Amino acid sequence: MTPIRLALVEDDAEVRALLEGYLCRQPELVCVLVADSVESFLAQLPDLLQPPQVLLLDIHLPGMSGLEALPLLKQRLPDTEVVMQTVFDDADRIYRALCAGASGYVLKNMPLEEYKAAVLEVHRGGAPMSRAVARKVLAHFKPTPSLQPDLLSEREREVVEAIVDGLGDKQVAARLGLSVETVRTYVKRVYKKLQVGSRTELVSRHARGRL
Repeated sequence: MTPIRLALVEDDAEVRALLEGYLCRQPELVCVLVADSVESFLAQLPDLLQPPQVLLLDIHLPGMSGLEALPLLKQRLPDTEVVMQTVFDDADRIYRALCAGASGYVLKNMPLEEYKAAVLEVHRGGAPMSRAVARKVLAHFKPTPSLQPDLLSEREREVVEAIVDGLGDKQVAARLGLSVETVRTYVKRVYKKLQVGSRTELVSRHARGRL
């Protein structure tokens, strides 16, 4: 079969050399671009005759991070499957990466053979994840009953619903007939009561049924 066109973006020289040395020797794969940053990747991209079919993208990079770059890369390369690679397995990063368009999420401590398997799987239409990541995802999205169903007031719940709908403070204020400052006060109360620190975390809690 025709080898899968693979690109790597990894800033750690040792890890980059290890991945390139192994993956680029596999008969099923051909490395078309290897870079140490998103900026370098984008600079080299116009020189390619064909875009990569799979991109292994590190999350923690100098300059633009992998998470920051993901929406841009998906816009530039809509047909390229992106597999995020990282040492981080916290639920928030996984959630953000998947929401931004990542097709898979793997940890750097897994064997090289599993890297190859992840590339082949995502090319076949799968969604490869390291075992540890898969457990995090299952736990993250598994609906659980609210521990304190009456914790929020009716108005605070209205604010939460507006945030979940993607509205900013001004839009929430317009929907509910409140001032922007009043909305921000409600948001602070909600964050404190639910012990969350960001809109992303709030939306994540809602997705898991924990509000």
